[in-house]
Amino acid sequence: MTDLHDRWRHNWQDCPPIAHDLKHSHPDRWVRFHSLPESKRYPGDEAEYATVLHRYNTVLDELFAGEDVLVITPDWSDDATPEPRPADHERWHPGAEYWTHVSPEHPDFVSYVHLYVSQLPWRRGALDELLHAVADDETAGVMITSLSMDRIHHPYDGGADVLLPTTAARDALKARHPDWLSTHPGGL
Repeated sequence: MTDLHDRWRHNWQDCPPIAHDLKHSHPDRWVRFHSLPESKRYPGDEAEYATVLHRYNTVLDELFAGEDVLVITPDWSDDATPEPRPADHERWHPGAEYWTHVSPEHPDFVSYVHLYVSQLPWRRGALDELLHAVADDETAGVMITSLSMDRIHHPYDGGADVLLPTTAARDALKARHPDWLSTHPGGL
């Protein structure tokens, strides 16, 4: 797993592998896509779930078609030693192995983010159960990355943050899906 740390540091320098921090440390390589029209956060029916999964999978196909990916999911605890994973996390991310933990600095409490990783060949629909759980805010902090970790898809409840190796690559992806972008001036 040392190699994963090296790959992470090579691409993301001092930013820890915490998905929601990446947009702040690398805004020139980041774009956010919303999952539903008019920036609606949560799907309300099966048609909206289909739209959410379509948007997630479309971008994932553009990033990773024909490649293996790393799937990284977190669990949280108040101890540096990971506890057994909850059954639903095992179901959403089967075969995941413990990678590392991060302890985000917080003035009021100590917590640990335990990261689990697996490698699989990307194919559309392969992660739909996990993506559905993300869309329902049943889990968070998921990252789907290239093996080199230079491309990251971070789905969240309401959309996906995507980080790419260059600003030009980010701009090209952004231009392919203008209707999925936020109207917020900061792209949020």
